[in-house]
Amino acid sequence: MAADVSSNQGGMTISQINVTPLVDVMLVLLVIFMVTAPIIQQGVQVNLPQAQAGAIAGQEEMLIVAINRSGKIYLNDNAMTLEELGQKLRAIRRLQPDKEVYLRADQEVKYGTVIKTIAEIKQAGIVKLGMVTRPLSEEG
Repeated sequence: MAADVSSNQGGMTISQINVTPLVDVMLVLLVIFMVTAPIIQQGVQVNLPQAQAGAIAGQEEMLIVAINRSGKIYLNDNAMTLEELGQKLRAIRRLQPDKEVYLRADQEVKYGTVIKTIAEIKQAGIVKLGMVTRPLSEEG
């Protein structure tokens, strides 16, 4: 705490907290978080096809299977083969039988790759499968 001795009236000191350093630190932290937040939000880069559909309601942790332009398959940003995907989904289904899976496939991916992935998801026993698209209004 700092004491204000400039207005010494009759020997009384007035105690005040200097908040300027606190404000400076908070502004620096704000700038750091603003710069690093976009970097933290990473994922599989997928160019989604456009379709007219409603948004998906957010729930607990979603299972997202993504297929990038080169045909590489990811389960929640973890790269894996088609066989590994089936094994993981079977294990997840044993723990949570009503778990939903969302498929994000690049629009440049071969149709056969998408169908094989859907077949593997269905063979794993997943009943609820959603397809993720971009709204028609988005450019790209």
